[in-house]
Amino acid sequence: MKFLAIVGSNSNDSKQRKLIKFVKNHFSSKYDFETAEVEDLPIFKEGLAEPDNVKALAKKIMSADAVIISTAETQHSVPSSLKSSIEWLSSAEHPFKGKPLMVIGASDTPQGSSRAQVRLKNVLASPGVGAIVFNNDEFMMGNAQQQFDQDGNLPDGTVKFLEHFFTEFDEFYQVVKGYEKVKESE
Repeated sequence: MKFLAIVGSNSNDSKQRKLIKFVKNHFSSKYDFETAEVEDLPIFKEGLAEPDNVKALAKKIMSADAVIISTAETQHSVPSSLKSSIEWLSSAEHPFKGKPLMVIGASDTPQGSSRAQVRLKNVLASPGVGAIVFNNDEFMMGNAQQQFDQDGNLPDGTVKFLEHFFTEFDEFYQVVKGYEKVKESE
């Protein structure tokens, strides 16, 4: 399976970037990963032509089998840089439509990115975006500053749950793909 893993934060010291890097390294023998950033995308402004870097991100999303978005939590919600990128992507090309997608996140607060994930999943499933959002278990790592060691590794318990989370996503992905095959044969 080819994943596009999107760092959903424009922070210079992003925990989302560290989490995506860990996921990419840890699961590299099982999945193919490409990463993307939202940090250089402009703020969405209705009526403007779609910028080239937004078009490039849309192309990456469309060529992936599934998408991972790692979101931070800002003021109990989705970072504005991530929300703005989704607004760009849903205004022109709609690359998320029908795309299996998982949301993960890391935060320095104990509750992780729980509130941001709920809000982001609502946005991603909305008309105009249309992602097929995985809603079984949730991976929202809290106390991230204490989780990552100096080499960017995570504790065994966190890794074990992350592996469980990906196994559940694999099952979800197979159901989505099976449904698509049935739909195509009709």
